[in-house]
Amino acid sequence: MTADDLVSLRRALHRRPEPAWREFYTTARIVAELESRLGDDLAELHVGPEAIAGDHRMAVPDDADLTRWYDRAREAGADEAILERLAGGYTGAVAVLERGAGPTVGLRVDIDGLPQRESDAPDHAPVAGGFRSEHEGAMHACGHDAHATIGVGVLERIAESDFTGTFKVFFQPAEEVVGGGKSMAESDHIQDVDALLAVHIGLDHPTGEIVAGIDGFLAVSHIHAAFTGEPAHAGGHPEQGRNAVQAMATAVQNLYGIPRHNDGATRVNVGVVEGGSAANVIPDDARVVAEVRGETTELMEYMKRRSRRVLRSAAEMHDCTVSFETGAEAPSATSDGELASIVADVAGQTTGVERVLERDELGGSEDATFLMKAVQENGGAACYVGVGTDHPTGHHTATFDVDEASIGHGIDVLTGTIEEISRQHV
Repeated sequence: MTADDLVSLRRALHRRPEPAWREFYTTARIVAELESRLGDDLAELHVGPEAIAGDHRMAVPDDADLTRWYDRAREAGADEAILERLAGGYTGAVAVLERGAGPTVGLRVDIDGLPQRESDAPDHAPVAGGFRSEHEGAMHACGHDAHATIGVGVLERIAESDFTGTFKVFFQPAEEVVGGGKSMAESDHIQDVDALLAVHIGLDHPTGEIVAGIDGFLAVSHIHAAFTGEPAHAGGHPEQGRNAVQAMATAVQNLYGIPRHNDGATRVNVGVVEGGSAANVIPDDARVVAEVRGETTELMEYMKRRSRRVLRSAAEMHDCTVSFETGAEAPSATSDGELASIVADVAGQTTGVERVLERDELGGSEDATFLMKAVQENGGAACYVGVGTDHPTGHHTATFDVDEASIGHGIDVLTGTIEEISRQHV
């Protein structure tokens, strides 16, 4: 692919961002691109339910929402035959090249967008360039359009190289809700991977900078809690009510009071609070969606246990009940030094790379950790690579964008690393 081809693909994906498990157009476009460019060079191309363990999908939206986005993809011209294979929100793909004896190397790239409105300011590059999101209220605000493009580009380059072994690219859905990684980690496709690379663009590193191995992934769990009380007239008979919103408010306040832990960093955040119907009605229902994180999976579990205790106590204090549902989760993980060293050596010899960092801390969560841990537990090695890009504002903001030159840097470094893994039989 030429630089212009890469930019064109990235912009086509940027124009039609799709949130978790709704990546119908995105998956169809990736599959069409691979079939067009690689054709018979691909030993296997697993699409939708063939690419994931469907029973392990997390944070899947309701059928009405899935149908709306499916229809939107069809109206945008996505291939009907491919779309039919994705019905029900079974998105994503795994592409496989086979080149004789050698290690099995995997590359994981995520493909989903965010439920966020993109800026329409004239100086926002996608506006000026004519590729701003056409899906109002959704946006590629984290660079996954670039990640998907990198995945396609690396596949084509490896197909043209002297790589020996098997190469797999995991085009993973639903990262933004930490809902898709487990479904790919539980699939058969990961079981024979000897070395896995995952990649992210940006992360506050400038164009020309490569982070060979990213660590500091916080394990995360989403908690959905629903409070139930008893309604009553707020003026006439307030004593007859059991106020679910009051229970919820008590819980929110006390969640932030959970003690930190001596063993490492912990986090808690309440991101959604809802409840009640009118100012003069004692509310009988309320809900919160919270997340807890920990420097290790054990610390995340500590935060989850303490959070549930707080929620139960708040409900009891106000004579309400509370029910729980665990949303998406992801474990912590660490990049292997052996792979990070290969990435660093290759990056140091790559045109356009001006600085190489051996290590950096993410300080957030990522469900690539499911795939990393699956490979490591099977005796393989895994590494999370950062590709610097100049972005005008932070990730998950309305004016986020990437320096498209960094897409080529990512392809060059990853391709060189995969070839070196093959040569060294890692």
